Amino acid sequence: MDKYGIIGFPLGHSFSRGFFTEKFAREGIDAQYLNFEIPDATMLLDILRENPELRGLNVTLPHKQAVIPLLDELSDEAREIGAVNVIRVRDGKLKGFNSDIIGFTESIRPLLQPHHKKALILGTGGASRAIRVGLSRLGIEWTYVTRSPREKMLAYSDLTPEVMKEYSVIVNCSPVGMFPKVDQAPAIPYELLTQKHLLFDLVYNPEDTLFMQKGREQGAIVKNGLEMLYLQAVASWRFWNED
Repeated sequence: MDKYGIIGFPLGHSFSRGFFTEKFAREGIDAQYLNFEIPDATMLLDILRENPELRGLNVTLPHKQAVIPLLDELSDEAREIGAVNVIRVRDGKLKGFNSDIIGFTESIRPLLQPHHKKALILGTGGASRAIRVGLSRLGIEWTYVTRSPREKMLAYSDLTPEVMKEYSVIVNCSPVGMFPKVDQAPAIPYELLTQKHLLFDLVYNPEDTLFMQKGREQGAIVKNGLEMLYLQAVASWRFWNED
């Protein structure tokens, strides 16, 4: 029986395991999907040695960058982004891919309007790397917003009425508002949002975050990361099984 799985630490509830277990049952695929909770990325080598039936892995925090030196090959997207969240295992060789960019661009594209020309990316963590590349491919300029800004970044205190008017797409790549801290939201000036703004939250638990609620109250278009996660999983299966 072929095996697939996910590596990360901690894993907790895994969307991927549920998604693929249901997919295998529904489509009659003789395969198993496992959670591999490892604190150190180098333990991937132990997993591969102990599970010779492995055909593919998803990679989540905190290993998306740490696994790269362990791989034999990278896709163009993974190299450009500098992060891997899908590994294909074939003939003893490991190839890294990034499906974050696919999930994000396919999920946000239907919501984009001609006036959506510039975006604020909230947070500078691993996920933001794929978001920034995805926005560039969609023809949208982007700027990071962070609590500890460096060169060419904005602080939350820099979000003036002029900035908020100019940047009509806001993508939350931070964990702020994620369960169980559902009463929190990124510290942007929500009163400056309008119907022309689009708020995209990578958080999907809860499905309706405070960030989204506050945006909706101002008339903004809002969307969470659930469809993005689904599209990432679909892309993972394609990467594992493509020729």
